[in-house]
Amino acid sequence: MKKSWVRNMGLFTAFLIIAALGLGAFVRLAPTDVQAWHVAVPDQTGPWDSVVPLTGGATLRLSAAKGTPRDLLARLDAIAMATPRTTRLAGTPEDGRITWETRSALWGFPDYTTAEVRDDGLYVRARLRFGQSDLGVNAKRLTEWLEQL
Repeated sequence: MKKSWVRNMGLFTAFLIIAALGLGAFVRLAPTDVQAWHVAVPDQTGPWDSVVPLTGGATLRLSAAKGTPRDLLARLDAIAMATPRTTRLAGTPEDGRITWETRSALWGFPDYTTAEVRDDGLYVRARLRFGQSDLGVNAKRLTEWLEQL
């Protein structure tokens, strides 16, 4: 009886390890549809020059008080590219829209942040790819980027 229990626990542990490795591989290796993530930032409400946390993401509207929208985009691009585990997925400051991918340290979960030049300012939207809650990670990142501007 005891040997059977030990064997079952060993099999269960092996299953959990394989499942965790499979999830990690899926999260890191799943292809990204650039067209699905590099999209126009939706209209935003809320205060200017302040991060607004959302379920699974965050938004930020930068006003002309911080600089011209194109200048803000170029400065934000430099800040984003200096952020660990962040790459530019699509766009350039000249295009007026950039999408960055930032991956979590342990599992490599991707988050996407898009910034877009508008006539009245720079609109930024950060969101997760997998799941429903980002545990405030995107709002924290946008707050850190805002502090560096």
